[in-house]
Amino acid sequence: MNSSPTWLTQEAYDRLQAELDNLINVERAAITKKIQDAREEGDLKENGGYHAAKDQQGIIEARISRLTQILANSVVGESQESSDTVAQGMVITIELNEKKMEFLLGSAEMAENTDMSVYSPDSPMGIAIMGAKIGESVSYTAPNGKTLTVKIVSVKHFEG
Repeated sequence: MNSSPTWLTQEAYDRLQAELDNLINVERAAITKKIQDAREEGDLKENGGYHAAKDQQGIIEARISRLTQILANSVVGESQESSDTVAQGMVITIELNEKKMEFLLGSAEMAENTDMSVYSPDSPMGIAIMGAKIGESVSYTAPNGKTLTVKIVSVKHFEG
């Protein structure tokens, strides 16, 4: 994972923190009770409610883990200075095949409640452009095996 912090607005941080608190304090207890109730019904091999509850528990625990990771590696507020360098948590405009494209380099959680496209910093393009400066062109191999070249047109902090 990238070592640079994820910039979050106070609103985004509060929203993610509230979701995490709800998952830990409400949903986790509710799913544990469902599993216990289903377990008391008897034979677990043919108990659909038990297996559905266990699946739901896995989803809840994965989300708790993901939110904990995002919040632990985030910085709330705005960057002290504008930058001309691509980093996680920034809105990037690139030129690809003579077309401009704007997206957030970060996680889908950051862009919730916006219509912003999101690319992971761990994607092939994300890895290639990380650290590039405005005006630079970088090449990378797309998942389909083609080599693509993108030019960094602009970089700005995400205001989400």
